[in-house]
Amino acid sequence: MSKRLGYIFILFLLLSFSCGVKKFIPEGQKLYTGHELKLEAPITKSERSLLQSDLNSLIKPDPNGKILGVRFGLWAHYKSSKEKPGFINRFLGKRFGEKPVYLSDVQPERTTNILFNRLENLGYFFGKEKYEIIEKGKFARIEYTIEFGEPYRLETYQLLGDSLEVIQEIKNSLDQTELVKGSKLNLEAMKKERERVDQDLKSKGYYNFNADLLVFEADTNQYEDRRFDLYLRLKTNTPVKSKFPYTIRDIKVFPNYALNEDGADEDTVTINGIDIIQAGEVFKPHLLENYVLFREGAKFDPQISRQTSNRLSSIGSFKFVNISFEETDSIRNEDGTYPLNARILLSPLNTRAVRAEVQGVTKSNSFVGPALILNYQNRNIFHGGETFNLTAKFGYEVQLQSGERQAQQSIEMGLQGSLVFPRVLFPVPVMNRFKLAIPKTRITAGIEYQNRTDLYLINSYNSAFGYFWNINKYVYHEFNPISVSIVNLVSTTPEFDEILESNPFLRRSFEQQFIMGMNYTFNYNQLVDAQRKNAIFFSTTIDLAGNFLKGINALFDAENPGFAFGLEYAQYIKNDMDLRFYHKFTQETMLVTRLYGGVGVPLGNSVSLPFVKQFFAGGPRSVRSFRIRSLGPGTFLPEGGSTSGFFDQAGDIRLEGNVELRFPFNKYLKGAIFVDAGNIWLFNENEALPGGRFSNDWAKELGVGSGLGLRVDISLFVLRFDMAIPVRKPWLPEDDRWLDSFDVFDAAWRRENMVLNFAIGYPF
Repeated sequence: MSKRLGYIFILFLLLSFSCGVKKFIPEGQKLYTGHELKLEAPITKSERSLLQSDLNSLIKPDPNGKILGVRFGLWAHYKSSKEKPGFINRFLGKRFGEKPVYLSDVQPERTTNILFNRLENLGYFFGKEKYEIIEKGKFARIEYTIEFGEPYRLETYQLLGDSLEVIQEIKNSLDQTELVKGSKLNLEAMKKERERVDQDLKSKGYYNFNADLLVFEADTNQYEDRRFDLYLRLKTNTPVKSKFPYTIRDIKVFPNYALNEDGADEDTVTINGIDIIQAGEVFKPHLLENYVLFREGAKFDPQISRQTSNRLSSIGSFKFVNISFEETDSIRNEDGTYPLNARILLSPLNTRAVRAEVQGVTKSNSFVGPALILNYQNRNIFHGGETFNLTAKFGYEVQLQSGERQAQQSIEMGLQGSLVFPRVLFPVPVMNRFKLAIPKTRITAGIEYQNRTDLYLINSYNSAFGYFWNINKYVYHEFNPISVSIVNLVSTTPEFDEILESNPFLRRSFEQQFIMGMNYTFNYNQLVDAQRKNAIFFSTTIDLAGNFLKGINALFDAENPGFAFGLEYAQYIKNDMDLRFYHKFTQETMLVTRLYGGVGVPLGNSVSLPFVKQFFAGGPRSVRSFRIRSLGPGTFLPEGGSTSGFFDQAGDIRLEGNVELRFPFNKYLKGAIFVDAGNIWLFNENEALPGGRFSNDWAKELGVGSGLGLRVDISLFVLRFDMAIPVRKPWLPEDDRWLDSFDVFDAAWRRENMVLNFAIGYPF
């Protein structure tokens, strides 16, 4: 009965919103509900689909938006516009309100002209257009109908002109044209062709050339059917300087440029023809010269300019990088080119920065508490663009929901330092092989103290040496040939000893305190193109540990294999892959799918991955219908409320899939509907974790959940709330794993099944 009342109440609300809009529409006005576009033409299905999408985007204005078929934004506007709207209506109107779009706001005659103009630009001429207004009560929509025939198609494409060098360069570039026989008479395609020729000429030194100096002429008189000849030529009044290339003469770099300085105290150091001018030594000249790709006597090339700008910006020490060129005089060089001077103005960032941050931490395992973070940064510590970071952290957490147990406490303190060199520290010079951004070398070292007062006290140490760089705007690499981690289990409580005793795998993962190896990460990210309709993100990491130490032990015939420097080391191979696909229906409505897989293979004396390297499932960035670390391994379920579950529910293998539909409510409020599935497993059998080993029945052991999300997106950060329900629990008997009841109005059912996740940022 309670379910029916709830559904009736929701339906009543939806109907009240819909009916409430109609009564607010003023007399003499009709609410515009949208349009329909019909194309009557002998074109293919794919061509029709592209034209429909293109032309529909030109039809304005858009009608008022709907949420589940209801014009909630319009309803909120009307309610807030009342003489005495009240606080709630004013709030709804301010946050969600949309001004009404009436039929009187639409200009159908102007719209049909815009549509036909676009068709002519695409090569479709001699068409007919009409529109019809369809009224229904206080609502109205418009039907546009456009009739046209086949487009004009290209027969020949020729270049007109004399024997000037620039004409020959244009002729050579026509091999790369997309205007081929059979192409439609497309104005946009011709604009792109002019820009392509312009870019090709600029790359060959034609500094003063621009696309507007090129003119297209079309001739349809030679053919009775819809074919045409296309001619390209230079404008008759093209300036002389646009017809000749330029070469670089002087190159000056100012590493400490400021508008309000007169430069009286500046010194000049010349390296390989590059003048580096600065007061004092802000940046070491022999290091800065490596970032500049210009060379005296080389032809002007805007691509070289962009690459130089990217390299200088990637240093991270400069607020602004400005590269400009100056024409010195009108006298040509002996080779027929004009001289050009290059000036590189670099405005440095503040060298030192200190930041203090106070955090309020809350975790899904009921731990809450404050954290203090102090950070010191020096962006140019050795006058070569090196960035030094030192971060200290202190955190205290206490468990609020401890049940019958005494509240647990956690104290964490840490100190982490890093030094980033904006160049490759390597025996062989390799900097000039990278054009977009030079690889950086990073050295890190840190120490962390963690005291779980009821379980253990751990001191951990870490250090790494490696490189990271971008091949282009999509591809990122990171390679750490040296990565060392030492975990010192200083003391344990009897309770934690009991946990370790009952689980040999967990005990071994804590005993292997020394991790030494290497790792490599590859990212491919198309999301940097904001306008891309379909985008892919792919990431993979390979982590190898212990193999080098094992080789050293074998070489020297060590008495204690599996030990190095008196510590037992871990040996394993670990790899994970993350593949995501983003499909945009509109700019803010998209479908996101994700597949994640990870496997760690313990080697040598290791029977499982070290605890800090293991996978876990559940939580705000995993299968959201299960709390963090509460899923798996396999069909294993720890005893209810057991502390050991936090440690037990980790594994060597992880598989996961997610599907999420994201859509906007308004500018700042977004919604989502999602389905998650996944689990973790062990690589080897563990008697303490029955059902945890990976098997051929892995698909039957997936945990599945679905839910709704609400996100507050204000550009700087995203606050995310995801409410999820598990629809398949893998630890139950196989025939009982799927959810067989849904009673959201029952408090006990909600406590057992509904999981609320709060996080910063999108899950993927």
